[in-house]
Amino acid sequence: MIEMGPDRYPPIPSSDWTEEQRRYAQPLIDGPRGAVISPFVPLLRSPELMDRVQATGEYLRYRSAIGVRLTELAILVTARQWDQPVEWAIHAPIALNNGVSRALVEAIAADRRPDFEDEAAEIVHDATIALLRHRRLPDSLHDRALAAFGEQGVVDLLGIVGYYTMLSVVMNGAQTEVPRTDAPPLADLGR
Repeated sequence: MIEMGPDRYPPIPSSDWTEEQRRYAQPLIDGPRGAVISPFVPLLRSPELMDRVQATGEYLRYRSAIGVRLTELAILVTARQWDQPVEWAIHAPIALNNGVSRALVEAIAADRRPDFEDEAAEIVHDATIALLRHRRLPDSLHDRALAAFGEQGVVDLLGIVGYYTMLSVVMNGAQTEVPRTDAPPLADLGR
């Protein structure tokens, strides 16, 4: 399991929030997340950024054109590539509850190529790996994704990978505290 150092930007008690923090935190509290949760704890230090980030994430996580199961799969692959234990701890159980198999989650946690149950999952996995390891989406893989998901689906997948990359960078830099989870552990690859 990946260990993080001490949390550099721990939660701020709501009684200590500035008026700007309070104004921009309210949509998180009133929305589907119901609270200022892990990735938004360090972002609360930049309230307007947090607000813009959370609005994008709300769409990508809950309403993307590729659906929740494939969105969660892309999030897990992104978390693995960034060695991001907070996103992993949050999203591995969600992925399992939305139809991603335990075998697939365990393979991703160990940074092994999974045995895929369907082509859509393979496309999402391979596209995410290509983007994060090689910084490109090869034409042949793009064409497979386009045939499977359409233009909006491909663009939403690219957005998911980019959005969760940003959250991973923020939380890795902030050393955000990892929540407890029953998910298969994210293996420490020593990177």
